[in-house]
Amino acid sequence: TLKIKSEWANDFDIDSCKTYALNIEGNINSENVICSDVSKVDIASLRPIDIFIYGFPCNDFSIVGERLGFQGKFGPLYAYGVSVLDYHKPLVFVAENVGGINSTNQGKAFEKILHDLENAGNGYNLTVHLYRSQDYGVPQTRHRYVIVGIDKKLNKEFKVPEPTHLGKPVTAGETLSNIPRDAHNHEIPTISEIVRERLTHIRPGENVWNAELPEHLKLNVKSARLSQIYKRLHPDKPSYTITGSGGGGTHGYHYLEPRPLTNRERARLQTFPDEFKFIGNYSSVRKQIGMAVPVRLSNIIFNAVLDTLNDKSYPYIKANYVLKSPESRRLRQVALA
Repeated sequence: TLKIKSEWANDFDIDSCKTYALNIEGNINSENVICSDVSKVDIASLRPIDIFIYGFPCNDFSIVGERLGFQGKFGPLYAYGVSVLDYHKPLVFVAENVGGINSTNQGKAFEKILHDLENAGNGYNLTVHLYRSQDYGVPQTRHRYVIVGIDKKLNKEFKVPEPTHLGKPVTAGETLSNIPRDAHNHEIPTISEIVRERLTHIRPGENVWNAELPEHLKLNVKSARLSQIYKRLHPDKPSYTITGSGGGGTHGYHYLEPRPLTNRERARLQTFPDEFKFIGNYSSVRKQIGMAVPVRLSNIIFNAVLDTLNDKSYPYIKANYVLKSPESRRLRQVALA
C-alpha cells in the first residue's frame, strides 16, 4: 500500500516553518524544512520526489484584496512550482488556490497557470475542481480550487472524490462546543469595550450591517461592505471562511460570547486536531491557520490520489472548472476516464 512521507518542505515564514517541523517532522529544527524565499532555493539540490504539493501564494488572486494577479508581488510565484515539476518530474502534483483565481485578469491568469502546469515535466493530465469544503465535513464555507496533475506516461486520470456531507454540513456549534480550556493556542484575545458592546447587539448569524445597533455602535463606512465584518457565527450552520489577516471586524466572532474566536477555535474550524501546536504570537498563528487547507479536505483528496495510483476505485463526481471572464462565462467539464 502506498503512503506519503515528507522529503522536504519550503516556506518563507519562520513561524510556519517551525510549526510544520514540530508537527510533521517531530523536530522543530528539522533540516527537511527549508525556511527561505523560494527564489533562493536551489531546486536541483532538493531530494527526488514522487508527489509535489504546493499552494502558491493566493494574496494577489483573493477576493479580499486588490486582485492584482501576475502584476502583484505574489502572483508570479507559481512559476517556481513549475520549475520543480520540470526538474524533478514527480508522478503527481497537487496545487491549491483561492476560488477567486478564476476571474483574476479576466480569467487569463488561471488559463496561463493551467497551461504551464499541464506542459511541465513530462506533461500532466489535469483535473481541476472548485471544492466546497462544507460538502466534505469541514465546518466552514471555504471554496478553493485544487489542481491534481498526473504524469501522462501513467495514463491515469484523477477523479474528484464524492462529497461526504452534501446537504448535511457539520456546524460551528458542534465543532466549538467542547474545547478544553488548556488546549494549545486557545488564548482569548483582548478587545476594546466598544467592540465588546457592539458584539452584544449582534445576534448569531448577523453582521454589523444587518444588526439593530445603537447609533454610537454603527460603522461609518461608505465603501464596499464585506458581509463578514463583525459577523458572529451561527451555531447551527458552518462557519464562514476563516481568514489569515485583516483588521477590525474580520477576526471571526463566537456565537455565544461577545468576543473574537481563539486560534484553537479557528483551528477546529479548519479541522486541525487539538494536539497540533502552532508556533508564534497570536497574529502569526491566525495567519497560519487562515492560509491553510482544511485538514479533513486534504486527507480526502490525498487518499483519493493514493487510490488512483493504486488503481483502486472510489465514489467520485465530475470535476468542474468555472472560468469567469467578461467575454465568457462557461462551465468546463474536465474529461474523466
